Amino acid sequence: MPQHSRYSNDEFETLMNNVILTLEEGGANRDLSLMVLGNVITHILNTQVAPENREAMAAQFADVLKKSVTKS
Repeated sequence: MPQHSRYSNDEFETLMNNVILTLEEGGANRDLSLMVLGNVITHILNTQVAPENREAMAAQFADVLKKSVTKS
């Protein structure tokens, strides 16, 4: 979760746990889970972000994702 958020930890954790539970209940393996989540992100960018801002937001998201998996 980002260090600074307008959402409470409870809101974030509840929603994240619901998404994870849905993937697990659907029997989604790693590859399918990543494909689904990637398509969800694409959908959000395409429907909730102005076309002129999508590429920059996608790049920012990718950068944050890379940083989150390289932390030890």
